[in-house]
Amino acid sequence: MAILVSCAREPEPRAPVLTTAPPTTTTTTSAPPPVMFPPPYAYGTVQATAPPITGGLVPVVNRIATDKPYVFITIDDGAIKHPAAAEMMRKAGIRPSLFLNTKYIEGQRDYFKALPVTVHSHTSTHPNLSGKGYDFQKNEICGNADFITGEYGKRPTLFRPPFGNHDNTTRKAAADCGFKALVMWTAAVNDGRVQFQAGDKLNRGDIVLMHFRTTFAEDFQAFLDRAKADGLTPVPLEDFLA
Repeated sequence: MAILVSCAREPEPRAPVLTTAPPTTTTTTSAPPPVMFPPPYAYGTVQATAPPITGGLVPVVNRIATDKPYVFITIDDGAIKHPAAAEMMRKAGIRPSLFLNTKYIEGQRDYFKALPVTVHSHTSTHPNLSGKGYDFQKNEICGNADFITGEYGKRPTLFRPPFGNHDNTTRKAAADCGFKALVMWTAAVNDGRVQFQAGDKLNRGDIVLMHFRTTFAEDFQAFLDRAKADGLTPVPLEDFLA
């Protein structure tokens, strides 16, 4: 059994226990062909809308309801600027959604603007938000959104709390900062292995979590291989939470 650990090694996350898929095996010693995913529709067009904000609280989205064989890859933090990221994304033909912290991306605009991605919010300093006061949470969330808007020219619409930890104060602060949804995940990639909340494969609508770490290339390749093996195409999360 493997425990999904989100981001830095600080507070214990509330994510459930995950099972780990065995690594993909091959009978040849030659390098595998690149995994490519032709776009199933014109990316950047609305496929579905986010659930409504109710009672002043943003909705919590764990997975996307879809009858299409789609999966969603999200990448957090921005701590390690891996040099292979842009090339791997482009060769695969996919557009990940990034949830980035101000403290990791400040001064790194050129790196992240070179990636075929959409940038969303993950707080300014990556604290555990759960149990904190409204003003503290709003400053962390709005401050990060303001920074991303200034750096990338577009205000983020989705928010992910560090470690996945949040409460109703988090949801209210996120709504007040202009976000449409608080995004969690249903599977994760760590140390070159895909981990699942249930079962031993990815399913349509799954939101997958990974990070900008030294193992970025291994993790990203593991996701690509798993998605291909499970008959799924990675598509932009934003198109389904418009």
